[in-house]
Amino acid sequence: MPATEKRGGSGKAFRKYWRIIFYPLGMFPAIWLLWQGQNGQLGADPINAFERALGLWAFRFLIVCLMLAPLRWLTGLNFLRYRRLTGLLAFFYAALHVLTYVGLDHRFDWRVLWRDITHRPFVILGMLAFMMLLPLALTSNLVSLRKLGRGWKKLHLAIFPAAALAGVHFFLAFKTLNALSAFYLSVMAVVLVLRLPKWFGRRRSAAITR
Repeated sequence: MPATEKRGGSGKAFRKYWRIIFYPLGMFPAIWLLWQGQNGQLGADPINAFERALGLWAFRFLIVCLMLAPLRWLTGLNFLRYRRLTGLLAFFYAALHVLTYVGLDHRFDWRVLWRDITHRPFVILGMLAFMMLLPLALTSNLVSLRKLGRGWKKLHLAIFPAAALAGVHFFLAFKTLNALSAFYLSVMAVVLVLRLPKWFGRRRSAAITR
């Protein structure tokens, strides 16, 4: 009996404090990349390596965020409590990716940045994906959920087109389909295909209830 109570107590403590553990853990790759950059371990073009690595981590967390629901449908394992965590981490790395591109890569040269944003397809798609993720990150809190009501779910459906745009941006950024890009793009494609019926079902329900 005491052992059972101990296990139950530790389980409740974990459910209460898991954010304190997993948020810093999710930020560790960024800290590790910064450390590598400071110590000259990112190769001959450290800014480009840093920028690409941040983008890759953003894509990884976006995939994990989207695959939590299919994982529950297919296996019965419920990790949906981590959906907000992984979504916010995806945005965190996407924001660092954009800041690196603007501040370190182009040194806030707005003329060059404007030319990129208006003429380079992979930059345009990446910026569109980021701008679609921005309102989702800003409303990923209980206050916004209460204020927006049903509109909150409609707004957060934007994660699907944002993920599709991010996938195309990811592919174009690599220029060639290598083993790394092929793996992550394949996983994202499978996740999106699995989520499409749910997405269309929610859109249909929303249209009926209008």
